[in-house]
Amino acid sequence: MTGTLTDVVHDTDTPEPEIRPFRVAVSDAEVADLNRRVKTTRWPDRETVSDDTQGVQLATMQKLARYWATDYDWRKVEARINALPNFITNIDGLDIHFIHVKSKEPKALAMIITHGWPGSIIEQMKVIGPLTDPVAYGGKPEDAFDVVIPSLPGYGFSAKPTSGGWNPVRVAKAWATLMQRLGYSRYVAQGGDWGNAVSETMALQTPPGLLAISTNMAATVPAEISKGLASGAQPPSTLTPDELNAWKQLDNFYKKGLGYANEMNLRPQTLYALEDSPVGLAAWMLDHDIRSYELIARVFDGQPEGLTRDDILDNVSLYWFTKTAVSSARLYWETAQVSTSGFFDPRNVQLPVAVTVFPDEIYAAPKSWAERAYPKLIYFGKVGKGGHFAAWEQPEAFVREQRAAFRAVR
Repeated sequence: MTGTLTDVVHDTDTPEPEIRPFRVAVSDAEVADLNRRVKTTRWPDRETVSDDTQGVQLATMQKLARYWATDYDWRKVEARINALPNFITNIDGLDIHFIHVKSKEPKALAMIITHGWPGSIIEQMKVIGPLTDPVAYGGKPEDAFDVVIPSLPGYGFSAKPTSGGWNPVRVAKAWATLMQRLGYSRYVAQGGDWGNAVSETMALQTPPGLLAISTNMAATVPAEISKGLASGAQPPSTLTPDELNAWKQLDNFYKKGLGYANEMNLRPQTLYALEDSPVGLAAWMLDHDIRSYELIARVFDGQPEGLTRDDILDNVSLYWFTKTAVSSARLYWETAQVSTSGFFDPRNVQLPVAVTVFPDEIYAAPKSWAERAYPKLIYFGKVGKGGHFAAWEQPEAFVREQRAAFRAVR
């Protein structure tokens, strides 16, 4: 069966099986329309400063657009997605897409990995092989995982909620249902960004079979630190070097990097332009956090990084073709309706937790804060390079960390 996501999920006259295969098939007309829109972008004037303090710079976006319209090939990533086992299943009234790759190793541990915004299942595709077939990538058979990678509701190839209520609490329950439906009685959960919020919420719900979680964007900021940052206070003199670094990173993010989150928290439906302009969508997604943006700008300047130009446009194109710019943004609004806590506030998770710190994340969680936030901290690792999109940007380091993180619970 071919067609758009809507066609694949709903165009059937027979009762749908509980879990059914899925295949991506973007039409030639949709690809041509994307190229036309990129080529006919109406550009704003150049920023009036010589740096990125006003936002994503015109030169970066024009380099991205030139490559997108002339050299980029969506069919390559479409083929890579379709080479993996993709499925759809209906949970709590919503069709959920997921990739499910089983290891050949008989004692593989199941792991559900959740992406964030502005991410997708594309973030995790580089780590599937090393996680499921460790021997082929320099690991040991006992390091093997079965990997489940779902698309969040309203993201990618999952259906878009048509009514409210799909927040991390509901997503966490759906993920537990998914793992049960796949037959796993023992499994772990991993995530960063929204993936961390979902994984930590699963840990709070303690569904049967969930052994531990791993995070690459931990929620560890102590209440006194949050209060000090919110009031504009100077950092306490008692902070360790790692704690002071985290303070400075958070202070910069709260003052200069929260524009996208504020808009999506408050008014996600206003973002019509993102559904109409692919370049506008790309710029919005690039401006997630300053270190990620700086890395992407270097990529389009021709510098080698963990991500390539194709990597970046694979992800943006996925959002474009699935028309999920606004539906994905609603997760921020949904969460704001039920939670008054900050994204990085500790949640009192009592399950075993593993933390990996990438230095260019929104903030690099200090071990001292992680020990306070997670009473059953089973692993703490620091990686020398990498940022917000850890599995995507630094897949080898990410895989090593997950192998080490979960050895204690196998």
